[in-house]
Amino acid sequence: MLTSGKVMIDTNIVSYLMRGGPEAVACEPHVQGKLVSISFITVGELYYGAEWAKWGQKRKSQLETTLRNFVVVPYEHEIAKCYGSLAAERKRLGRPIDSSDAWIAACALRHGIPLVTHNAKHFEEIPNLKVIHEQIQT
Repeated sequence: MLTSGKVMIDTNIVSYLMRGGPEAVACEPHVQGKLVSISFITVGELYYGAEWAKWGQKRKSQLETTLRNFVVVPYEHEIAKCYGSLAAERKRLGRPIDSSDAWIAACALRHGIPLVTHNAKHFEEIPNLKVIHEQIQT
């Protein structure tokens, strides 16, 4: 049963949930009972990480299984417009944003859903973006 709406989770949160441990426990209250989505960019980042780390077929299969637990927000024209505006504004302000983070933020903004991340600093001062961040003790 969904108790309080929807959230988008950043790539690092997916990684924490896959690994388990204290980081996953800290994230759990933010995703429990919610419709959890990830950006198409997060999917790409996770596949990149798997390839870079030379994961075997078993771990890649586990990644595939994990990805099926989330709604993947696909590319669309309005997200691209949001991305362009957001990235340009941050650069104008002298606070450029990594392109992957800008795409993830644009997906969350376009769909009006909060973003759960461990890297809140990456998303500071983005108008209308609600960021949920839990300080994780490791």
